[in-house]
Amino acid sequence: MFTHQYTGIDANQLANTANQVLTNDGYKLIEGQVGNAVYEKGNRTMRLLFGAFVKYSKIYVESRSTAEISKLTVDRRTSGMSGGLIGVNQVKKEMDRVAGLLSGI
Repeated sequence: MFTHQYTGIDANQLANTANQVLTNDGYKLIEGQVGNAVYEKGNRTMRLLFGAFVKYSKIYVESRSTAEISKLTVDRRTSGMSGGLIGVNQVKKEMDRVAGLLSGI
């Protein structure tokens, strides 16, 4: 899980920008609404069948703001265990990659 803090942008703008970045990266919004949503990339069934040979990631994204600071929190919703030890490492690397993508907003 990670949280980025931004100034000069409200929670709605931040949520829409994060949604655009994630959808451009191949993620699909599968549950909730922009600003409080679960995104998925890859195929869960294929991951279960073929393990680490198929990439799969599921993340939760929430944006909220206080007086002058907006926060974007991203948490993983899959452990990667269906891909074994390699799958767990793939999920960790994907979270690091997504953190880098969203830090540049």
